Amino acid sequence: MVACVDLFCGVGGLSYGLSLAGVEVVAGVDLDENCRWPYERNVGARFLHADVDSLDAGVLSGLFGRREPRLLAGCAPCQPFSTYGKTRRRPDERWRLLDAFSKAVRASGPEFVTMENVPGLGRHEIFRKFVGTLRSEGYSVEWDVLQCERYGIPQRRRRLVLVASRVGGARLPEPTHAEPVDVADAIGHLPPVEAGAPSRKGADPLHVAAGLSPLNKERIRHSRQGGTWRDWPERLVAECHRKEKGGTYPSVYGRMRWDEPAPTITTQCYGFGNGRFGHPEQDRAITLREAAILQSFPEWWEFVPSGGKVEFGPVGRMIGNAVPPRLGEVVGRVIVELAEGRTFPAADPPGPRDPAFRTPIS
Repeated sequence: MVACVDLFCGVGGLSYGLSLAGVEVVAGVDLDENCRWPYERNVGARFLHADVDSLDAGVLSGLFGRREPRLLAGCAPCQPFSTYGKTRRRPDERWRLLDAFSKAVRASGPEFVTMENVPGLGRHEIFRKFVGTLRSEGYSVEWDVLQCERYGIPQRRRRLVLVASRVGGARLPEPTHAEPVDVADAIGHLPPVEAGAPSRKGADPLHVAAGLSPLNKERIRHSRQGGTWRDWPERLVAECHRKEKGGTYPSVYGRMRWDEPAPTITTQCYGFGNGRFGHPEQDRAITLREAAILQSFPEWWEFVPSGGKVEFGPVGRMIGNAVPPRLGEVVGRVIVELAEGRTFPAADPPGPRDPAFRTPIS
């Protein structure tokens, strides 16, 4: 069985997806101590609170033990490479984390390496250097920007995915879905909730929606599925949107559509004004549970201990920063296939109202 150490593991989206594919995830490493409980609770692997940049080679080897073949996985924090940071002229200090990942590969020499990040990373010299290092270390390397909705993830999310192998030629996963899973299939079965209402006793504590100001309540009531703030009465339009520059952001304060995948789920997805995060019908933004499901987390996934306080900011960051588990699963299948020298049968397409992302690929 392939053994994996997941660097920059967060709450474990990548780790869990890899485990669904048959990879033994032995440990996750992250600098955010808040991720320990959800990682160990849901993934069932050890969480090491450490800075990957200063991770000792002996510690990394100790995590793997004598297990073979080995997979080193990672998703370095992506903010420096995202479109939100495209105005930066100088390298952000977090760019060094990709070098830290490269150093960890050289120190441990695993048979497989996989990485996930934002599409913009591929344009930077630091990424070309990373790929060059892998090839100089004897790896076959394949990478590309994948459209997540083609793999059963119910959102339009583009991610750079890299697979490197010393065991056979590296390759990327083939799409599993000819038609995307839409918002209705993903979250249409959840019970209705009101904006700002506390979780009812016995109900899912994450199925709560942030409150809305009186102005935003009126705005969302005038919003239609897939529409924009241009649909509102003039008196409701924000001053910043009246300006010429503001007209380039039509998706803020928008509702999702039932019959399409969600937009990219971000760390601020629980806020109506932060993007197209309005519920298709109910007068509220999506809940934290809906956001997690749209990221392809299973509905039972726990982000805080039972009885613990659910805070939108911290939990929203956990969800938005995560690698969609479904993406980890399809990548994991490729690595298991390479390790075992065989090919799994293609996944059957999901039936009506039967989104395959809720269960492992058959």
